[in-house]
Amino acid sequence: MKKNLLLAICSLLVFNTALAVPSASSYSLNVGDKIMVNVFGEENLSIESRLTDAGTISYPFLGEIHVRGLTVGQLETLIANRLRDGYLVNPRVNITIQEYRKFFVHGEVNKPGGFSFEPGLTLEKAVALAGGFSTRASKKSVEVTRETAGTKLIQKMSLNKAVLPGDIINVQESFF
Repeated sequence: MKKNLLLAICSLLVFNTALAVPSASSYSLNVGDKIMVNVFGEENLSIESRLTDAGTISYPFLGEIHVRGLTVGQLETLIANRLRDGYLVNPRVNITIQEYRKFFVHGEVNKPGGFSFEPGLTLEKAVALAGGFSTRASKKSVEVTRETAGTKLIQKMSLNKAVLPGDIINVQESFF
């Protein structure tokens, strides 16, 4: 009994941690994100790029760089270190996210599809972007699929919970 209870608590903690809203410094870049790389004083090295299906960007002098899974800070350090190795003395690199990857809403909504993510987005706002609940929708049975560290997690969520880039929201049908 204690073992099952401990296992249930641990599973809940892991799942809730995976669904927590990441801070700007912990957000991992992924396919579809659009970033701006600025190198101060070096306009030729400042680019805007969307991560490819392979999770890479093409960067002047450095070629293709694998950035999927890196935070903005990690990517800044990576590019600065590579530019320091034979190109620039003290590169100052700043990266901003121009556009997050889309999230998707399907099921019992009026306009299912993919939508641009904005920080502060909740499940209720996401459903509103999808045209609101259909007449057959269950407002209590909304599932969110989220990929974290290569693992897909599915959880029923309340309408005030945060939506993240890449989430797949499924509004299920009400039976009553």
